[in-house]
Amino acid sequence: MDSEFFDLNGHPFFVRRWGDPNLPTLLMLHGFPEYGGAWTDLAPHLSDRFHCIAPDQRGYGQSWAPEGISNYALSKLVSDMAALIEQFGGPVTVLGHDWGASVAYGLAMFHPNLVSRLVIANGVHPVPFQRELAAGGKQSEASQYINRLRAPDAAEFLSADNFAKLEQFFRHGMGLDWLSDARMGDYRTEWARPGRLDAMLNWYRASPLVVAEPGAPCTDLPELPVDRLRVRCPHLLLWGPRDKALLPECTDGLEEFAPNLTRMQIDGTDHWLHHQKPQAVADAILDWVQDN
Repeated sequence: MDSEFFDLNGHPFFVRRWGDPNLPTLLMLHGFPEYGGAWTDLAPHLSDRFHCIAPDQRGYGQSWAPEGISNYALSKLVSDMAALIEQFGGPVTVLGHDWGASVAYGLAMFHPNLVSRLVIANGVHPVPFQRELAAGGKQSEASQYINRLRAPDAAEFLSADNFAKLEQFFRHGMGLDWLSDARMGDYRTEWARPGRLDAMLNWYRASPLVVAEPGAPCTDLPELPVDRLRVRCPHLLLWGPRDKALLPECTDGLEEFAPNLTRMQIDGTDHWLHHQKPQAVADAILDWVQDN
């Protein structure tokens, strides 16, 4: 692995890289509460086929972390990564997990000239996800943590006692045999950088997604530009079926927005499939890429 800073729209972003730069580019986008180093398990399994690039996204790790919720609107997060792709010549294959999936979908929908293929690992398209969040059912119940993360005091709460609550959040209900004490120390180092945790939480605060109370559906929802939210390129959805944060019904109807969709389940995994079974995830991606 190599690493360096890139200037994106006038701001510094830290990027890790694996593989020969002459190979096709794979942009790997992490979610919460990870950082670009989250791809250390998976990238070596893909670096014979791709030049893997994994940035710390805005507000995370060693990258630019401006203050203010408005700086974390999805359009700005997508603009960062569009600028990164352009430095590598584009179009590229994009892989997104968790919140990184939101940016990956944004790139595919709003910058289709920069994305040749889209791979999502336990992430959600905004329309089916908002439908389930607003329904007041199981996904609404599973997503109540979002309201806690949006609270003004969330960073203070999660960072107390050496990030005990954030570690608990990370570990809750998931198979985290991969999360050693040493790796947990690496995460704490990234979370402890000045202003980073509050910046990370601003991704949640800036999102327009509405989370209903369980049993109390929301009907007064912001309008989404459905016609603009389509993925035209080949799209692979990888799913860890034991995920307790994102339920499978969040992907129901995805074909309406991604007509060239392939679904693959990675058995024995949950939300952290890229850590739990990196070889299986890599094999699924490489098999699919051969035909797309």
